[in-house]
Amino acid sequence: MNLPEKIRTIDNFKELTFKEKKSAFIAQVYSVNSVKAADEFLSETKKKYYDASHHCFAYKLIDATIRYSDSGEPSGTAGVRILSAIDHFNLSNQLVVVTRYYGGIKLGVGPLGKAYYNAAHKILSESAIKTKTLLQKVLIKSEVNHINHIYKLLSGSKSIISRKGDEEVIVLDCLIPFSEIDSISKKLIDITANKIEINPSSKFIYK
Repeated sequence: MNLPEKIRTIDNFKELTFKEKKSAFIAQVYSVNSVKAADEFLSETKKKYYDASHHCFAYKLIDATIRYSDSGEPSGTAGVRILSAIDHFNLSNQLVVVTRYYGGIKLGVGPLGKAYYNAAHKILSESAIKTKTLLQKVLIKSEVNHINHIYKLLSGSKSIISRKGDEEVIVLDCLIPFSEIDSISKKLIDITANKIEINPSSKFIYK
């Protein structure tokens, strides 16, 4: 399991326009968790701004997938500069698209690269960045007389709990910080005198 324990990411879509020597750079930031999701948002942007000169982008996923494109701009002036802005804020699961409408004045390689970086940096700096923790789904089954101890232990670990059943045996559908699962499991076994079932699943989520 190679997923990072914590990530920084931006959940909400945002768009702004940055202008440089009559060229308009429309920056958009999206939350993505797969190549497919990134491709779909790129397709939407191209349809929305179908008459634009270029649609340059970069994205970075938590599984270390990184992709970027200059979209016809001189090599190294757009995609990698957008990626540098994403890296500057240490973001994951993030797509930034910068659409350009050419204004009739050539910027030159250096100023063009700076314009793409500035457009990406500006939208990221003005967006709400969240730090999220990796949680794993765990099913816990126990006698009801242990419920208060279990809740107290899990609430101290920032776990998310959904209770099922109201009789002698309860089932808790939990999301527990991945880094704490081993220690929490040992404590649960101790406080219930081993009268508990703890079943981690293969489902992970960041919250």
